[in-house]
Amino acid sequence: MEQILCELRGVSHDFSLPNGKVLRVLNDINLAIYPREVVALLGPSGCGKSTILRILAGLQKPAAGAVFHHDRPLSGLNPSTAIVFQSFALFPWMSVAENIRVVMRAAHVPEPEARKRAAKVISLVGLEGFESASPRELSGGMKQRVGIARALSMEPEVLFMDEPFSHVDALTAESLRAELLDIWASLDKNPSSILLVSHDTKEVAYMADRIVVLSAQPGTVRAVVKNSLPRPRDYRSREFHALVDYLHEIIAGHEMPDIPEAPAGIAAAIPMPEPLPRASPGEIVGLLEYLDARGGSENVFRLAADTNRQYGRVITVAKAAEMLDLVDTPKQAVVLTPEGRRLVKAPPQERQDLWKSAILKLRLFHEAYEGLRASPEKALRSQDIMETIVLRMPYENPDRIFDTFVQWSRYGNLFNYREEEGVFSLIEAQETPVA
Repeated sequence: MEQILCELRGVSHDFSLPNGKVLRVLNDINLAIYPREVVALLGPSGCGKSTILRILAGLQKPAAGAVFHHDRPLSGLNPSTAIVFQSFALFPWMSVAENIRVVMRAAHVPEPEARKRAAKVISLVGLEGFESASPRELSGGMKQRVGIARALSMEPEVLFMDEPFSHVDALTAESLRAELLDIWASLDKNPSSILLVSHDTKEVAYMADRIVVLSAQPGTVRAVVKNSLPRPRDYRSREFHALVDYLHEIIAGHEMPDIPEAPAGIAAAIPMPEPLPRASPGEIVGLLEYLDARGGSENVFRLAADTNRQYGRVITVAKAAEMLDLVDTPKQAVVLTPEGRRLVKAPPQERQDLWKSAILKLRLFHEAYEGLRASPEKALRSQDIMETIVLRMPYENPDRIFDTFVQWSRYGNLFNYREEEGVFSLIEAQETPVA
């Protein structure tokens, strides 16, 4: 029987809300990581990919199910893992070498050994000559090389990577993927395996041996795809494109169709604000204009090809437009709704009013608007909005959702936002309709 490095068996996880109710975020997850493989978790925002990573690392205890390390129940932190974060997570006052050595110091690695390991991983990731540089002197790609080096310095058996290339440009990401796989393949010991969290189908097709496709609300395993393409993989090959298309088909089959209302139960009874996809008003309106020019409907794959956009990006913008009732997404199509057609045909002022009415149907905007109306000062602090996001959407990126909240509010002329003071106020020149 093949050895298993770490494993989840029947793992489910809930988040306790301030009102005492609970929201299920993972349901019955079974996942095993074997030696000498790259496994990818692929799925939409909010499906629990990062939560799975934290549970396997021992940073979070699941509500149900069991976590194993070398076939033994995991107690506390997993001693065989290290994590590369998407946000770099570097100490700005420390040099490159110090940022790497600090984690080994925390793990009580003797200083001579820490210096030896730091020099080795700095060479591995191509940062020789930058040992004394501070993070502000580095590009995004170089910062992530420091993050990778720091994780490798711990000599982890399994290297966890949480969307590690999402904050660098496409060419840098492509280079880092190839270099990381070269490092992994060349090491005779650790890391033995890599567990990658991603929403990019091309990334997982390039890197992974097994691709675990997750659905959201709550997160469940929808499919496990074995990738037998030989390495190094060619982004341009017919076989590579066939695999990407197959992953698209799986995702589209679970993301794009309308989802029936959940039965009354653990999550159905909780009035939760909807996480806002990271899509700008310009992108959403651009999608509507594209559809309008093509008779109101288009296949999502052709849409991505025609607009030269990453498929995952097109899905995000389409889901944002669907949240606003501006499009429907039956099967693999994106279709203008009557509201979407009305908005795209409207003159600027009317378009703004229609957008305002659409966002007020979303709980986050509606609650903020009602809070402002009830406030004696007619003002709302940005901190209040951030606290709502953090408390009620704990597995989302609060900064991203807040940025989207501000962009959508400004486009609809819903609130004044004085950024230097961090204060929202109502637009007094006109009465805003309540959804």
